[in-house]
Amino acid sequence: METPQNESFRDSIGTLNEEGKRAWVYPKKPSGRYYEKRKIVSYILLAFLFAAPFIKINGNQFLMFNILERRYNIFGFPFWPQDFYLFVISMIIGVVFIALFTVAFGRVFCGWICPQTIFMEMVFRRIEYWIDGDRNKQRKLDKQKWDAEKIKKRLFKWFIFLIISFFIANVFLAYLIGSDNLLKYISEGPLEHIGTFLPLIIFTAVFYFVFAWFREQVCIIACPYGRLQGVLLDNKSIIVAYDHKRGEGENGRKKFRKNEDRQALGHGDCIDCFQCVHVCPTNIDIRNGTQLECINCTACIDECDHIMESINLPKGLIRYASEDEIERKEKFKLTPRMKGYIAVLTILIGILIGLLLLRNDVEARILRLPGQLYEHKEGAIISNVFTYKLVNKTTKNIQDINFKLRKHTGEIKLVSASEKLEVPEQGLAEGTLFIEINKTELKGDKNKLTVDVYSGDQLIETTTVNFLAPRSYN
Repeated sequence: METPQNESFRDSIGTLNEEGKRAWVYPKKPSGRYYEKRKIVSYILLAFLFAAPFIKINGNQFLMFNILERRYNIFGFPFWPQDFYLFVISMIIGVVFIALFTVAFGRVFCGWICPQTIFMEMVFRRIEYWIDGDRNKQRKLDKQKWDAEKIKKRLFKWFIFLIISFFIANVFLAYLIGSDNLLKYISEGPLEHIGTFLPLIIFTAVFYFVFAWFREQVCIIACPYGRLQGVLLDNKSIIVAYDHKRGEGENGRKKFRKNEDRQALGHGDCIDCFQCVHVCPTNIDIRNGTQLECINCTACIDECDHIMESINLPKGLIRYASEDEIERKEKFKLTPRMKGYIAVLTILIGILIGLLLLRNDVEARILRLPGQLYEHKEGAIISNVFTYKLVNKTTKNIQDINFKLRKHTGEIKLVSASEKLEVPEQGLAEGTLFIEINKTELKGDKNKLTVDVYSGDQLIETTTVNFLAPRSYN
């Protein structure tokens, strides 16, 4: 896309002044068709975000990321440390999916789906508009001396921000430790769980800092996603773009004058009103072309459409478009790179679905006890000692566990056989067992045995073990 000859705006970011200090952004309150659609999407995503930790499928929390205990639930599927490969594949799928959407539609994720944008623009910013007023009133209030009106508004706003940050921190904690534990800790009181209450206060402080002060700097400075645009975007990517062909004309922009024939004078449709800049939450001028600060929030599209409508010019001077559409009037189509991403994404999703279908609710691991070989017993019996570990990934106790050899005739004896073995819900059971086989069943000094794990008469898992025997029995 054509860019202005003066490229000095690329030497800095829109939230810094000439002295290199923070330039506070006072965006104008947006309105328009895209803003209304974004509000609907945001409300749906906020409802999902707050409800997800409390939704359960088959007893499993819908989404949970318990890093300390290394337990994860994704869409109701429990993932244990043994399932880490599934978690990795899921994360890779997420990265490829975002990369595909960025190649095709720019930073649409940032403007429409990112939690930072949704909370900042649809929660905290709207509260700020309600208390402090729109752009000009906010600027005036900031310059105003600390009188009763300013102190009242500031304290009220900061208090609401703090309450919302505390609420968000609780929901965030529900994702980490589980909603059941969170509700239990709340009912028992913070003094009974200081180890959890202190992180909650820290999370609250972090969220308050981000949304009350750091704000758009998260998208510009902290988040690396904007810098990926330079790698992922190309001339065919659909982005929030300024139609410089139409906006500049032959002789550039010009302020609007009633009854003036702009086309005859060679001027474009842009009337240089700066409303697209005033409404931008990252304080950039979209007319300068693609910039890393742009989060594709569409506020400039709505504002420009409103201005064009008011002066009886066609809307769409700023719109979703690719550079090729503006330059060559080419419509969007899938490029070889997009097709490559789609192919990779399809393969990864297929692999994940296959692995999920093959995944058992119970995982068994039986290993020979280190340092132990074999033992001779009466009646030409060879015995090996093993340790077993059973992981129950379900929300139900698995009872009456017993082990059986599949192809060999022999006996499996548990060391603690006084009670029936069971595996607690989302827990594990471990212990020691002996496998005893007649020497006539063995071939060579190393034999691979198949062990079936039953719950009553139901086969729930199958594993293999290496059984040692004397060489003389070859």
